[in-house]
Amino acid sequence: MAWTARLLTIAVLIALMGCFTGAQANYRRPTRVGVTCCKEVSRGRIPPDIKLTAYKHQPALSPCVDAIIFYAEKERYCTDPKARWIQNRLQGLKELND
Repeated sequence: MAWTARLLTIAVLIALMGCFTGAQANYRRPTRVGVTCCKEVSRGRIPPDIKLTAYKHQPALSPCVDAIIFYAEKERYCTDPKARWIQNRLQGLKELND
């Protein structure tokens, strides 16, 4: 009788292990997303001959810093939102929202 109880216990444990390993096989890890944001800003003016197309305000959320991102045709500029010249360059540009 004792060996039957042991055999039954071992069979139940093997069945439980199969259930847990089967459940883990279906688990999908989240996709790794790269952070693309401004990690530092410039207070220098963007030259007036660079045609800006839009802008976006980026809040500070580590590792990103508080910034105004200006977009040109092929580039983006991370600028300090407290710079004095910013308000003049924002005029006439559309704000991008995420």
